[in-house]
Amino acid sequence: MSPFLQFLLAVSVIVTAAKLGGLISARLGQPSVLGELLAGLVLGPTCVNLFGLPVFSDAYLPENIQHLAEVGVILLMFVAGLEIDLGQMARSGRAAMLTGVCGVLFPIVLGALAAWPFGFPWTHALFLGIVLSATSVSISAQTLIELGVLRRREGITLLGAAVIDDVLVILVLSLFLALTGGEAGGLAGLVLLVLRMALYLTGALALGLWVLPALTRAVSRLPMSEGVTTLAIVLTFFLAWSAEVIGGVAAITGAFIAGVGFGRSSLRDDIYRGMHTMAYAFFVPVFFVSIGLTANARALTADAIVFTAVLCLVALISKAAGAGLGARWGGFTPAEALRVGVGMVSRGEVGLIVASVGLAGGLITPDVFTAVVIMVLFTTLVTPPLLRAAFARPAAEEVKDA
Repeated sequence: MSPFLQFLLAVSVIVTAAKLGGLISARLGQPSVLGELLAGLVLGPTCVNLFGLPVFSDAYLPENIQHLAEVGVILLMFVAGLEIDLGQMARSGRAAMLTGVCGVLFPIVLGALAAWPFGFPWTHALFLGIVLSATSVSISAQTLIELGVLRRREGITLLGAAVIDDVLVILVLSLFLALTGGEAGGLAGLVLLVLRMALYLTGALALGLWVLPALTRAVSRLPMSEGVTTLAIVLTFFLAWSAEVIGGVAAITGAFIAGVGFGRSSLRDDIYRGMHTMAYAFFVPVFFVSIGLTANARALTADAIVFTAVLCLVALISKAAGAGLGARWGGFTPAEALRVGVGMVSRGEVGLIVASVGLAGGLITPDVFTAVVIMVLFTTLVTPPLLRAAFARPAAEEVKDA
């Protein structure tokens, strides 16, 4: 079978599995994203090992699927950006800042302390804490969209804190490598990175807030088929690309900024319909399944299982406690702070990127990297049901009072 036919078959299996898993999850009263994530775990090397089946012999197939998945997370964060009211986000600035900062500091400290008893040198233990500090709210954003609460102040703060978290993790990683002799260009490289981030974020926000709405209106007047949707796709990809290449931050940050910018356009509803259909019919399901495709729990030894369990527990507690306390200090009620803390629990591509740097530099071993991948999967799986429970509790109390 040709590589292209293998690609078609793999995509068909992945998207079908995602939708069936989402349907079953929804029927059981859980967010559909949970079922899509579990579908990936079943298809991955832990169970079926899809890419190891005889019918799939193309060595580049996993990489090609991963590229589709990365497009999926970019489109997901764009759609999340479209949902955001910029005025609300500005008003949540203090809470978002405290949530982001505490959500980084707590996992670094607790992660390093948890790694110490397992014989890690202090530099390696501290690096593992940095790995735990990276969050990814794409899963939380999807869950909040399903629950219809993304525009509440918990959701707005959550997304703002995620951007701050992303910037802080990259800065902390660069500082760590500079001080420990890693390849970060020293302190001069750190200063340059800060300038790059500041320039990119300023330029991207200016483009999103003032240029995109006017450009969208101009393109809508042209005799072009689906011109506005095409413009949204192209500029989203450009801002995602430039986020990493120019700004030194995650690509999803650029996609989120693009969504916020297009959300200010008078054609926002048209853009939403086009992008939402394309994203959720194809790319986003591939992204959710791809997370499970990377985890191989069967590769863990007995000792590694204990370490992985501790890592997962610390990852859950440290992020929920740190981000939750930050939101509480930012003026949220205990219930609201809990929702924000839970929403920051899921890890993702940023954490894996940081872990890859450590693997290449000898700061973590392949076994530890596998444990990190499973930790990412674990935090991703537990976040949707925890979020649903956190948001359902007040609703139940209201019904009781009525």
